[in-house]
Amino acid sequence: MIAFIFLLGQVTLAQRTTIEEYIETYKDLAMSEMQRTGVPASITLAQGVFESESGNSQLVKQSNNHFGIKCKEEWTGEKVYHDDDLKGECFRKYDSAALSYIDHSDFLRSRPHYATLFELDPADYKSWAYGQIGRAHV
Repeated sequence: MIAFIFLLGQVTLAQRTTIEEYIETYKDLAMSEMQRTGVPASITLAQGVFESESGNSQLVKQSNNHFGIKCKEEWTGEKVYHDDDLKGECFRKYDSAALSYIDHSDFLRSRPHYATLFELDPADYKSWAYGQIGRAHV
């Protein structure tokens, strides 16, 4: 009986969040950020799924960083160090997933590189995904 309870505990620990569960968990937050900033919820969720392995990545577990945002020069908050492109890179740490989502939207809004995206309709997720205005839809 004790072995069964131990095995059940190990199976529970090994369970991973699915893509569907991740989207269900964060869809309202992504939609709220779309209303606040114009970043399409579908783009935010897709990037969150990819960057965080649907919330299962070590970086998410250490820092609530769902988007792999690195510290950059202006970051004054908490930090964690994680191997990415280079060993021991500095990543932003958040107290909650919600703060990671908010910072992701603000990060995109504040970068000149992404400025043209905000000329697009937030419902035009295909153009956002391509990163261009006027590109033909596939």
